[in-house]
This record gives sequence, structure tokens and C-alpha cells, in this order.
Amino acid sequence: MNKNNPIGIFDSGIGGLTVAKAILSVLPKENLIYFGDTKHLPYGEKSARSIECFSTKIAFFLKQKKCKMIVIACNTASSLAHESIKKLFPTIEIINVIDPVVNLIYKNKPSCVGIIGTKGTINSKIYPKKIHEIAPKIKVKSLATPLLASIIEEGFFNDKISRVVLNKYLNKSELKNIDQLILACTHYPLIQKLIGKFYNNKIDIIDSSSQVASHIKNVLEKKDLLSNKITGHRFFVSDYTKSFEESAKFFFGEDIYLEEVSSIH
Repeated sequence: MNKNNPIGIFDSGIGGLTVAKAILSVLPKENLIYFGDTKHLPYGEKSARSIECFSTKIAFFLKQKKCKMIVIACNTASSLAHESIKKLFPTIEIINVIDPVVNLIYKNKPSCVGIIGTKGTINSKIYPKKIHEIAPKIKVKSLATPLLASIIEEGFFNDKISRVVLNKYLNKSELKNIDQLILACTHYPLIQKLIGKFYNNKIDIIDSSSQVASHIKNVLEKKDLLSNKITGHRFFVSDYTKSFEESAKFFFGEDIYLEEVSSIH
């Protein structure tokens, strides 16, 4: 495996860009190939079978691009397709966004942790299952917040619209008396400031993107696969959207050329 081969990252839309940006913040010499499955977003509303199908096809596409690692930058896909992708591509390191966060929760040992995410992620119960496997005494409270990803995908973050919807969710009884909150959707770091304000910055908010980036760095170091040559990043989408292009520019501070690949599905 060539260490200068790219890291492949995929998500249903712009959420995974938070992971991509976090990776470059700790590994600035890495080359990225990003795939946003904009044709099928949001994944949280799709069936488990559909998500597994979409995810495995994207993983195959990234393998064809000679990616040395594939990052499933979506909690829903991580919970429903990670094991299938690992079996299909045993020679490629497959990273999900759930395990690094669960490991952090184990280290922090909160008395009660809250989780917000899409219906797909919350209904899979993957977080409570994994947390209780290693820390059975930690209380876990979960709440599906299905509108948030769609609102963020349309560019409404840190404004009145996102604040009203967010506050409606966070006021629900399911999240009472938590001392940490897991943002179990890679879109949610974009509204992390609003979430912090809601809780008056008195609880720890766990952003999966930074945890995943640190984990990726450790894995690449151990396998001697850290890149030493920047060849550039590529951004693919299954359906071109202006909002995705604008969000990508916002994340990376430069014009982003989107390549549409509709034939993958």
C-alpha cells in the first residue's frame, strides 16, 4: 500500500466534511477523496438494507480510487454498514465514527450520557450497546432529532431556524440530567455552539470528528502509512447541489470543484 494514497471519506451529505476538516487539522499532508451521497440524503430516514447497499457501493468506488483507508463519516452508516464493508474489503483499514467516541466515554466515565442523532442511528441502539459492553454502569439516554441534519444540509446552522428546532429537541424529558452529550451525527458539530449555549456550557459535548481524526492518526502511524506528499483533494457527489458546494467552500476556505458520479447507484 502506497502511503501517499488518499484517505477515502463518505457521508450522505456535508456532515462528513466536519470529519474531513478535523483529519486535515491533525494530518495536513494527507490527501482526501470525499464522497457525499447527496442523491440519497438523509440516511437517517432510509431502511437499514438501503443504507448498507449505498455504503458498500461507495466503499467499492473509493477502493477503485486506491484509497489506503475508508472513513465512514456517518453515524447511521457506521452503525448499519461498518461490519459489511470490513468483510468486503479486508485489506483496507475501515474506520467508523462510533468506536472512538465510545472509547472516550469509557475514559471519561460520566454518570449519565445523552445521545442525539438520526432515527437510523438512535433506533439501531448501537451507542448504548457499545457503551454498556465496556461500561455497564453508565446511564445512557437517547433522542432522535431527525430534522437537524436536513436543516444543516440546507445551510441553516447557527441561526434562528436551527436554534428554535434544536431547543425544542433538547428540552425534551429524554435528555434530562445528563452530564455529557454525544453528537451522534457528523452534521451536528456545525451547531455545537448553539448546543453549548442551551446548556450554558455546563456539560461536556462530545464531537465525534475530533475523536475520529485522532484515532486515524494513531492507526496510520502504527501502520507506517502517513503521507509525505500532498497531491490534492477530490470531492465527489452522487447528485450536484449548490448548497453542498457552498458548504464545502465554507469548510475549506477555497473554491471546491465537485465531480458528480451518478452511475455509482
